[in-house]
Amino acid sequence: MRGRVPVRMRVLAALKGGPDWDSITPDQVVQARAPQERLRRSALGAFITGKPHRGARSTTHTLELPGRTLNVRVHRPVHAGPGLPLIVAFHGGGFISGVPEQDDWLLSHLSAECPAVVASVDYRLAPEHPIPAAVEDARDAVPALVAQAGQWGADGSRLALLGSSAGATLAVLTAFDTPDLRTQVLINPQLDWTDGVFAYPSFTDNADSPTATPANCRAVQRIALPAGFDARAISPMFREDLAGSAPTLIQSAGLDPLEDQSPAYADRLRQAGVTVTLTRYPEATHGFLSMSGLIPAAGPARAEILDHLRNRLSAPSDVRR
Repeated sequence: MRGRVPVRMRVLAALKGGPDWDSITPDQVVQARAPQERLRRSALGAFITGKPHRGARSTTHTLELPGRTLNVRVHRPVHAGPGLPLIVAFHGGGFISGVPEQDDWLLSHLSAECPAVVASVDYRLAPEHPIPAAVEDARDAVPALVAQAGQWGADGSRLALLGSSAGATLAVLTAFDTPDLRTQVLINPQLDWTDGVFAYPSFTDNADSPTATPANCRAVQRIALPAGFDARAISPMFREDLAGSAPTLIQSAGLDPLEDQSPAYADRLRQAGVTVTLTRYPEATHGFLSMSGLIPAAGPARAEILDHLRNRLSAPSDVRR
């Protein structure tokens, strides 16, 4: 390991156990979601994920897209007028699990304190809906949310995208097709879905991390990606031309097997002339901003995101530097 896992995370990992990711079947992935949701709704789950900000109202709405209906978790400041920035967020979970509610702590605080309207998309998951379903949902959801931003008091022209892990993949892929985007925020992002992910030194150095283990990463690729699918198609690391990408904040976790993807992608963005801030949180594990009760680094990371969004979303609309 490249550092020490926070004490609370070590205790939880010792008590919790987990599935056998090397042998888990698609049906078992689906079955595992119900106990995960029960844990999230329990007192322990509330402690792990953190308390939402009382200054934001969080509600769930439906979003009609061609051929399907998605849920969207919307966070709006309790006391705010119209014309707020719009932040569209995508949760993590390797395209096989996760719900928008797991990010209520982070997103409600961003909403109340930015202030902004934050809409978290509940995209379709594998194995029922393998890739590229989630990518299609993200790409279709963002312009639809921009078009109806006014109903929540948001200004769709002041737009940011945010994602964690696989959600960061969706944020980047959608950003490529989103003109006039103010910024993108990528939290412990997965940017390489090819087998090359296993060659990064962090994958070996942090193989014993309690989250995003090697077995978990192998299972995610096996279950989320259809047989014969070219993983480069959803891997921003393989995008030939990154010029014109929005100013980017990347937060990497020092205990994350996926950590080395962050500086590699930041270097590529800089070479393309894109403004990038890369911050490493050395004692953070993968998914740390969804586990604020266990990982102290979540606090300063949230503060950095808030400061970044305030700066980028309050700037004139023609500023891209």
